[in-house]
Order: sequence, then structure tokens, then C-alpha cells
Amino acid sequence: MRVTILGSGLVGSVIAADLARDARLKLRVVDAEENSLDIARRRCRVGRGRARGRLAFEVADAGSPREIARLVADADLVVGALPSRIGLQAMRAVIEAGRSMVDISFMPEDFLCLDRLARRRGVTVVPDCGVAPGLSNMLAAALAHRVSRCSRVEIVVGGLPVERQGPFQYKAAFSPIDVIEEYTRPARVVERGRLVVRPPMTDSEMMDLPGVGTVEAFLTDGLRSLAGTLKVPTMRERTLRWPGHADLIRQLHAIGMFSTREVTAGGQRVRPIDVTSRLLVDQWQYGPGEADLTVMRVWAEGRRGGHDMRVWWDLLDHHDRSSGFSSMSRTTAFPATSVARQMLAGRLRGLRGVVAPERLGQRPAILKRVMQDLADRGVHLRAGATRLP
Repeated sequence: MRVTILGSGLVGSVIAADLARDARLKLRVVDAEENSLDIARRRCRVGRGRARGRLAFEVADAGSPREIARLVADADLVVGALPSRIGLQAMRAVIEAGRSMVDISFMPEDFLCLDRLARRRGVTVVPDCGVAPGLSNMLAAALAHRVSRCSRVEIVVGGLPVERQGPFQYKAAFSPIDVIEEYTRPARVVERGRLVVRPPMTDSEMMDLPGVGTVEAFLTDGLRSLAGTLKVPTMRERTLRWPGHADLIRQLHAIGMFSTREVTAGGQRVRPIDVTSRLLVDQWQYGPGEADLTVMRVWAEGRRGGHDMRVWWDLLDHHDRSSGFSSMSRTTAFPATSVARQMLAGRLRGLRGVVAPERLGQRPAILKRVMQDLADRGVHLRAGATRLP
């Protein structure tokens, strides 16, 4: 079976390496930059075994709908790992070409706007299929069904450097522009059964998490499709960072460093956000030997066994020194590759259109397979429950 992977950056290259382990698959890895393809080539050597002849790497413009149509013409499945700014147009082009897709782009648009088109084309598209959004959605939906009269769903998640370093106390395992997108996009939450939009990076709280320590949680727009698909009166998602990082980001935001409105500097018209993101590439890039971790907790509250209960799943993962894969790239890539394999195996047969990841969480066999695939790759989840006072 043929799989086309659009994007071979820090996460897309791990997706390619993981799928290259499967002798049934022939992969075409596409990126606009030769340097990114070189990353994928190196990483596929880690996972490919006897994959010679099954891997092709191609420089192409995955932002062009016409080019995408050519790239996916013979694909049995497409995996999207493109920047958020072109995620929706790429997804539309793949659907127009009549191909099914798994996607991890953190696009600002509502991907469900493509549901009718996908149904007409007879294809299945699973968007937001990373760790959060993605796995977090699946777990939230599953937990909400483990209690009756579910009253609350909460998600806290973050990728952090193991060693804190000033001034940002943060490193990014993917493009800084997509991190900035998290910090600037208004956050949708559900309060008293109604969708409410809050400023990003508000609703801050210090939390002590086992195995991690004290972190700061603040609102981001990670609830995504859950806000409309899960009928729970209170829901929110918050990002986790080491204390001090959020204050510095708020200061940069306040002086306009994330603005998309052009200004004149040195006789040139520039967007502050482009300058900021370029400068942060060096500030936030992981250096040799620097390790990261990913921490996530998803919980739901409701009635079970005659008591008010909180049930949850915890994830704590670290950089894999044997492969060199960062924790954030692993935990983002592996839910996507698990769902991709299940789609190719026909386990999502009957699901058509744009399928939000929480719908997979409502199918125990699919979620169990995702969690098993994660465990096989060293990413483990721990369940818990406690009675509420």
C-alpha cells in the first residue's frame, strides 16, 4: 500500500520513520525544503530495517492544490504534517483528489467545514490526530462515557525541556510560528453548556504534577472540535509551561511582537510576527544532548457507582535517546501512525467524512489499539480514579 506524507519536519520525519517499519507500505515523503527531507532520510534509517526501495523523498510545494493532486494521485492514504497556515487548503486538495487522510496540522479554521465534501468524495479524514489535540480528544470522549451525567472535562498538556534555561525556560520541538499560534489564538471553552471565547494565556494556575514538579497552566485553544461534539457543560484545555515563561510571552504580546500588521523597519515593510518567529528559532531550538518531556492529564467528573467521581488518564514521556526522537515528536507522531495503520487495515470502515478524533475515542477497539501502539513504542498512559468530596 502506498502512503504519501506531506511535510517532513520534526514531527513529519518521525511519522515517516515509524511507518517505514511496516514492510507492507511504500512511502513517498514530500517537503518544500531539501533540509527537511534530509532529516526524514536520516530518521527513516532508524526505523526502516529492510526498507530500501520502499521509500521515496521528493521536493515539492505541498502548499499548491495542483501539486498535491499530483503527489497523492496513487496514494492509498495521505498523512498531513504541514504548517497550520496551509493545513486546511492541503486537506481540501487531498479530499478533492478522492484520497483519505490523517492530519496533525493545527489549522486555525474549522476542519468540519470539509465534512460534506469528504462525504461526497467517499473518503475518511481524521484531523487533529496528534497528542493534543488528538489523543487528548480520544481520551476525553472515552472518560466522559465512563461516568454518568458527566459535568466536567479538563485537559492539561505541555512539552517541556527537562533542564530549565533562561530567559524563556522553553524549547520547541516544532516550528516556533505554530507555538506562537497557540499563544495568540482566542481560546474556546465551554461554560454552563455554552461556548465561550476567552483571551489566550489567561485562567492561569500553578499545578504540581508527579514526576514533573510545579508547572503553570493557562488557556489555549486546544479544546478544538470537542467544544461542539462532546455534550459536557464545562470543558477547557490548558497548556503547561515552566513558571515564568508565560509572563515573558505576555510581555512580548503586549508590545506587538506577535502582530501580523506590517510596520516599517530599516526602510523595509515587515510583519513583527515573522521577525519574532525567526529569532525564536535559535532561542527555542533543542541543542545536542538536550532532552524534553511531554506531560498530559485528561480527566472527567460525574457519577459512578453512586458517588461523585473524577476519572483520568496521565501521560508522562521523555526524549528517546536510542532513536534521538524528542518526546513531543514521538507523542504527536505515534497517534497519527496508529490511526493511519488502522485506516489502511479497514478498521475505520463505515466512518466517512471528516471524523474528529473524539469519535475514535468512542470506539473502544480503536482507542485500545492506539494505546497499545503507543505502549509498544514506549509511550505509556496511566489510569486513575478518585471520589470527589
